[in-house]
Amino acid sequence: MGCISTVQQIHAPGGVLDGYALGGGYFDEAFDDSGKPRPHYAAIIDQLSALELADLKRAAQDAIDTRGVAFTTRTGTLPFVVDPVPRVITSDEWRLVSAAVNQRVRALNAFVRDVYGTRRIFGAGLIPWAAVESAEYFEPDLVGTDPPAGIFTNIAGLDLVRGSDGELRVLEDNVRSPSGLTFSLAARQMSDAAVPFTGGTQKLPVDANVFAAISDALHAAAPVDNGEPAIALVSDGPGSAAWYEHQQVAKALDIYLFSLDQLENQGDSVYGRDADGLLKPIDVIYRRTDLDRLRLPSGALTQLGELLLDPIRENKVASVNAFGSGIADDKLLHAYVEQMIIFYLAEEPVMESVKTYDPSNFETRAMVEDRIGELVIKPRGGLGGAGVTIGPKASRDDLDAAVALLNAEPEQWVAQETVALSTHPTVAGNSLEPRHIDLRPYAIHTGDDVRTLPACLTRVALERGGLIVNSSQNGGAKDTWITAE
Repeated sequence: MGCISTVQQIHAPGGVLDGYALGGGYFDEAFDDSGKPRPHYAAIIDQLSALELADLKRAAQDAIDTRGVAFTTRTGTLPFVVDPVPRVITSDEWRLVSAAVNQRVRALNAFVRDVYGTRRIFGAGLIPWAAVESAEYFEPDLVGTDPPAGIFTNIAGLDLVRGSDGELRVLEDNVRSPSGLTFSLAARQMSDAAVPFTGGTQKLPVDANVFAAISDALHAAAPVDNGEPAIALVSDGPGSAAWYEHQQVAKALDIYLFSLDQLENQGDSVYGRDADGLLKPIDVIYRRTDLDRLRLPSGALTQLGELLLDPIRENKVASVNAFGSGIADDKLLHAYVEQMIIFYLAEEPVMESVKTYDPSNFETRAMVEDRIGELVIKPRGGLGGAGVTIGPKASRDDLDAAVALLNAEPEQWVAQETVALSTHPTVAGNSLEPRHIDLRPYAIHTGDDVRTLPACLTRVALERGGLIVNSSQNGGAKDTWITAE
């Protein structure tokens, strides 16, 4: 199984692993049940044992900070914290991950097209239409439309977790506006600059892949084939959580970087007004704003809706990712992705989803209430771990509050089985301690081709025992080494 239910410690007096805790129901990525390093970690662990880890940690963070990599929150700018101990994925497991991600992205795209098209899967009775109508990111204005090349899921980032049985599963599908791809590149740059070992690992490169892949997705989304499309990344500016990423992408791709207030609609076309006051026509908008709906809940058009709805319907401008793709992001519809794969692709799912429940069903809600201390309760459209109640870690008051929310607005919440996130050696002071991690691989969808990039972001909960890995909640990242053949 790869984990032990009772906690035991590695005893290495005076060493960096002395007291390293194994077990407790968690699979450890680097050590087996006996405390022996797994084969693809053995050399790395040996080399780490000869280092002053506190110095290594400082060097790694300096390599990130000197590049200006940061994460922005409502309360200010936070450092992008990177742990220097790399996460290693073998080439065999990477083939599994790539196949699973590619398959899900193809199925999710087919699902979104079906929602705005003929709705075959609903006619077959496999998914209740009410689950779509109540989804926050369903865009009724787009019914009967199709984006260029039929691609809604241009850039996808899925969250994978490894449970106590050692198996990877898909926790969430992020296809509305996934972030972090260039942060994975920053983690690799840190590793190249500050990590003085390779563990004998020949790892797949990421530098040449990241920006070229984003460029491919943006060009494939162009509404008409009229030569080189004019592309603009539209951001909320310095207050955006991923402002670093927005700047890096715009600079590397030599595309426009506009705020919403710089956009103008003239007739059925969209323009951006640059710093010199000149209007620049736009064919493709890489949409990275917090505002990501065409209409408000009241039905009124948003600022984006006023600017883009008619040009999108007239096929004069394209959005990446396409408006309407957010229904595939929806945490309730996540429960049906395996059915989507079978229905649209006539394939068996390569990787399971974490089991997800719909509390709007009375009988299901009763089951969830009965098991509230065992499950994770999430808002359907939440981001960054906000509003999440982890049953086994929650107080009685927190559990009661979660039950009250479920009963008040059952259609706005989902319940998931709790996953005992795997652990990974992480620097704490001058020693290594286990910290919980997940994995976000990214895929690029360009017409018939879906590619999963070797630029994965491993996110890590930096607090001892913490299970939320998001940077906004004291999470950090690790470089992810995928071994070459």
